[in-house]
Amino acid sequence: MEAESLLTEIILTDPHQTLGKIQLDWMPQPGNYLELQGRTYAVLERHHHYQYKVGGYCLNKISLYVQSTQPPSETSWFDGRWVLGDSNCHFNAHSEIIRCGVNPNGPCEGCRFYEPRNHPKSR
Repeated sequence: MEAESLLTEIILTDPHQTLGKIQLDWMPQPGNYLELQGRTYAVLERHHHYQYKVGGYCLNKISLYVQSTQPPSETSWFDGRWVLGDSNCHFNAHSEIIRCGVNPNGPCEGCRFYEPRNHPKSR
């Protein structure tokens, strides 16, 4: 089996249930978003399942653990990848999964905690 045609099991983390098994033509990473049956899911974990065949182990199946979410409305480019929120803010987590510690649900625009990254804290 080629990686492009591997069976991928989609598992919802809360409540824990299997959403189905599909063939994906791309390799989702944690932090990516997946559209399935008209809903958007954030990929939290990816597990590989191997099977022994003559000559060694072969990748047999992939499991994606996902969480239901809204498609991200605010993203910015940081260090070669897309992250949630405004990456110029001091509190931004530079993550595909979480925006920041003080306002994780956003939005960044109009946030009272916004602080430019190079701006020293005033006390």
